Amino acid sequence: MVATTPTNPQSMATASGLLLGTLLAAMGVGALVGWALGGAAIGLLVGAVIGIPLAVLVVYRVYSRQS
Repeated sequence: MVATTPTNPQSMATASGLLLGTLLAAMGVGALVGWALGGAAIGLLVGAVIGIPLAVLVVYRVYSRQS
C-alpha cells in the first residue's frame, strides 16, 4: 500500500510565491547595498547567493507551522 499525499495547487502556488518573493527581495537589497558601495552587479549576485537558502528557510518555516 502506497501512501499518497494530497496535492493542493494553492499550497504549491503559495510556496512558489514565497520562494520567488524572498529571492527577489534579497536580490534587491543586495543590489542596493552593492550600488551604495559602488558595485550593483556584485551586490545583485551576492543577494542571489544569500537569497536562495533564505527563500528555502522561509518556506520551511511557514510550512512547518501548518503541520
